Amino acid sequence: MRVSELIFIKPIVTKIVGETMRHPTHYLTEPFENATVAVLNGFDRDVERGEDRLMLGLGIVLLSSTFAPVAPPSVLLPLVALTFAISASVARRNYHAMQRKLIASLGQLERYEQGLFQPITSVFHDYPMPPLSDSFNLLKNGKRTLNCLLAGVLINPFWMPICYFMLMQIREEKNLILLNQAVMEVERRLDTYLSKYPPIDKTGN
Repeated sequence: MRVSELIFIKPIVTKIVGETMRHPTHYLTEPFENATVAVLNGFDRDVERGEDRLMLGLGIVLLSSTFAPVAPPSVLLPLVALTFAISASVARRNYHAMQRKLIASLGQLERYEQGLFQPITSVFHDYPMPPLSDSFNLLKNGKRTLNCLLAGVLINPFWMPICYFMLMQIREEKNLILLNQAVMEVERRLDTYLSKYPPIDKTGN
């Protein structure tokens, strides 16, 4: 797979990812007793979905070795690269969707409740992720591109796109690890907060 084929993957991934990512605009879409708890639970579910999607992609890649006896490398390795590309792209879209939904949800909370989510908002602030169009741009990711070209020279040309999208996936995995740690910190803060203040039913029921 050459550079031109690597670029060709972009529209395929964009179409698949666009069809699989359908999110509400915030986390307060279901009945709840406490808005802060509802936002945190919804966000935590999205983080878990992101982890599941990345693990699914990795699992498919690992299982691809079982097809090695019947599928030539010229077929199998591009499919591995495509799997990594889809997996990482879905994770990136999920990361951006979580950020948008969190911002929209926090706007419906009181200021002191918003402060409880500072560990999560700090992750999005400290680790902003570019749009997929930038991630697929080889010129905007010079270091990654050079590393992958080196892998293609030393190992096999088919490994260049695999390396490129695998590095994207690793970055997404690191983001989810950071968000998981932030969620646990918010849970700790929320437990302390709820021990002092009883839940408030903002639905009026």
